[in-house]
Parts: sequence; C-alpha cells; structure tokens
Amino acid sequence: MKRKIWNDLLSWKNKSPRKPLIIKGARQVGKTYIIKKFGKKNYGQLHYINFEKDRSLSNIFQQDLNPQRIITELEFYLKKKIDNQKDLIFFDEIQEQPLALTSLKYFCEQYPQINIISAGSLIGIHLTGQSNFPVGKVEFLHLYPFTFHEFIEGIKEKDAADYIDNYKPGNTIPETLHQRLLNLMKIYFITGGMPEAINCYRQYQDSLFQATNEIRTLQETLLLSYYADFAKHSGKQNSMHLERLFRSIPIQLAKEQNKSAKRFRFKQAVPGINRYSRLQGVLDWLEAGELILKSFIVKNISVPLSMNIKPNMIKLYCFDLGLLGSLSDLSPQSILDYDYGSFKGYFAENFIARELASNYKLPLYSWSRNRVEIEFITDINGKIIPIEVKAGKITKSKSLSIFNEKYHPHRSIILSSNNYYCSGKTEYYPLYLISKIL
Repeated sequence: MKRKIWNDLLSWKNKSPRKPLIIKGARQVGKTYIIKKFGKKNYGQLHYINFEKDRSLSNIFQQDLNPQRIITELEFYLKKKIDNQKDLIFFDEIQEQPLALTSLKYFCEQYPQINIISAGSLIGIHLTGQSNFPVGKVEFLHLYPFTFHEFIEGIKEKDAADYIDNYKPGNTIPETLHQRLLNLMKIYFITGGMPEAINCYRQYQDSLFQATNEIRTLQETLLLSYYADFAKHSGKQNSMHLERLFRSIPIQLAKEQNKSAKRFRFKQAVPGINRYSRLQGVLDWLEAGELILKSFIVKNISVPLSMNIKPNMIKLYCFDLGLLGSLSDLSPQSILDYDYGSFKGYFAENFIARELASNYKLPLYSWSRNRVEIEFITDINGKIIPIEVKAGKITKSKSLSIFNEKYHPHRSIILSSNNYYCSGKTEYYPLYLISKIL
C-alpha cells in the first residue's frame, strides 16, 4: 500500500551528503514494512539488523564505535558483503541498543556516503534524556497512521483517490462521489489508520459484518500490546497512570453533552491525582510515544499562536481513529449508521486533528472564550484561519460568527457532511477534504 512518506525517503536517498535517518512513529504504524520495501526497491541489497530479536548484536558496539570496524563485524554477522554506496543498512528496534544509536554520529562524520535508516517502537521515549544522542548528526521522518487518502488508495478506490489528488479548492464534488466518499469515511472511522486493520478490511470487505468484527478484535489486541509496552518501558506505577490517562481520553469526552471536545480534566483521569503538574510526565510520555495528539486552547488570537498557550489548557485526541472506537466500545454498526449521539462530534473532531497533524505537520490549537469555541485555529503564512467541525449537515455556527466579528480572518472554514459551497468569506467543505484545502 502506498504511503506519503515514500517521496520523503526518496528525497533523503538523493541528498549528498546525507545523514543517517531515524523514522519515528507509534508502534504498528508500518515502519518496518515501508523501510524494507523501500530498501528492496531502491538499493542493491537491504541489510536488516533487528536489535530486539538478537540481543547478541550489542557485542558489535561495545568494543568501540568505529564505523569501519562495525561494518566489518556486520558483514560477518550477515555473512555477506555490504556495499557502502549501493546498499541500505536498516537498524530496526534501535532503542534496544543505545550504543548503536550513538554510533550514528560517527557514521555521519566518517561515512557520509553510507545509507543507514533506523526505526524502533516508542523510540521517542528512548530519545528523551539520551545524553549521548547524536544531536545534529541524524535526520528524522515521521510515519503516522494511514490518512484517509492513503486509506482509500490502499483499498483500491482509485477513482476516489485520484479525485482527491486532483481536487482544486472551490469545486463542488459530484454528488454521487460525495456520498461514496462519506460512506468510505465512515468505514475509515472503523478501521482507523493502522495497516493491519486496513489489511483486515481488504481481506473481508465482501462481508462488512465479518470485516468490522475482525477489525475490532485486532484493535483490542493492539491496545493490549500498548498497555504491555507501558509496563515494559515505564515501570509498574507509571504504567498504571499511563493506561488510565490513555483510557480516560474517550471516557471524559463521552460525558460531554454538546458536540465538541472540551478541555482535558486531569482530576478525572487518575484517581487521587488532580493536578496537571503531577501528570505532566505521564502526558509527555504518551506524546513522545506518539499515542496522543495534543491541542492547545488559546483565549487570545495573535501570531504566533504558540505565544498564547498555557501548558495545562489542552485538548487530547487519540492518535488513531480506529483505536478510539475500540477504546470507546463504540459498535461499528453505530458508526456506519452515523448514530452515536454527541460523541459523533468528537469523533469527527479527532478525525480532523489526525488529518491536520499528518497532512500538514501543523501544531494543533483551538480557541475558547466565554463559552464559545472554535475546534481548530491554524496559522498559514502568518494568517489565522478558523476551522469549525460539524459531524452532520447542520452548519450554523454562533462561535464562528463571534470569532469572525472579533478577529476578521481573511477566510473561515466549516467542515461537515455537506458538499462544497461558499458564503462570503466562509467556505463549507466536506470533512474528508481537509487534506486539500489549506
């Protein structure tokens, strides 16, 4: 299945000189698969080194971090020659071998022609506080869960994917295609962007009932693996706090009676802990592991938006929409029927948060003041754009009217289930087009 990161990998490959590359991303988003596929297609040979699978590899790095000696040792380990210019070396699960991570500095300085890519589960956690991390000697790319566009490409909806690829903002979508894309979006709300869930849908899509049940079982198993990671990498006490905070994201927001997410309340997350300061480390851990998306709530609008934030004034979203449904015990049938009450608004909001972060690499902000709020505020080239999210077809927005009267943005966007239309400076787009309109 095609991924947007492919072109970024090609750009890295064609740099001269190039630094070793680290791919960051949550567990099971497809890092190993895409790097292996890229290596086999674009290099003479792919040399795969997995530090979690074979702990004896640590011996190669304990003597010293001389790149030439390390390459020779790896050749004996792999029982084949490594061509420093034509081959790709892939260090997988590199977080299990800190010295291998440190060695990237010396590969950068002494062997800039060599091709090395590294990846690992929860690597962001292991990079935090790493005193011997090769600062400035490596490059980073992020691999996120599949976006909606990647999803429809992955399930062979080629004409729909091509239409989005070539869409020009301001065009009305053919109504038949619009309805089809809305239905595909509902399926994406069930599968989310984890490759295994999407593969499961592809395998069973002739029977939607079986497909959705298989996907939910898979997602429950994946959540258990995340909880196991919490215990493995953070200790028993911290892992309990991590799991409770992670689970509380949909639980808190399901209690809201309106259609958008509110500020995250820490006192409701972990029993006996009611302050942000005592849970800040837990929150940072989940964010470094890329398991949550954090949006800052600002009360005043000025550029840059980052100057108006308070660390404890935030919204939290789940990093994957399918796992959000599983965490919420939300039945696939309810999603397909688009019948899940006020939580439908939060689901749509989480979808837009994921799409903004994945497609635009934008930090997330929302605006809230005097009981009115705008779900997302973006800063594009110094110009503020408010984005209101509506799950259904009703698009009347008191909040946006108040925001526009106060700040006079040059354009405003309302996302909903409706087709495109425009009224004055406010543009109305379907939710599934968020990747094409900024």
